[in-house]
Amino acid sequence: MFPVRYIVCIFLLFLSISLGYAGSGNYAFAKVESCRGCSLNSLPDVKSFIFNDLPLYEDVEFKHIQGAKPELIFYDKNDEEIERLALSQLTREECNDLLLSKGFKKRPIKDEV
Repeated sequence: MFPVRYIVCIFLLFLSISLGYAGSGNYAFAKVESCRGCSLNSLPDVKSFIFNDLPLYEDVEFKHIQGAKPELIFYDKNDEEIERLALSQLTREECNDLLLSKGFKKRPIKDEV
């Protein structure tokens, strides 16, 4: 049997494809809303994703909300919310895969001189 988190991730990917958003450029930007510590302290993968990986993505930002559980929110070009997904059940790798599957790209890494 597959672990529940894989089934959830596959379901979310299927849902976004069926809605016509995944990789189609319909997402203008995204935000992760979460507290900085409280609930994140029990979610080390999500915490690592937010503070280490998230800053590497174009058009994705972090918004601190005291006491909030981590959620990834997708917006269209009119700043309207399209989709909201809880990150609590995902691993760091799954969080990254989710952003990539939605068409978000990492910023190019510049060579330090």
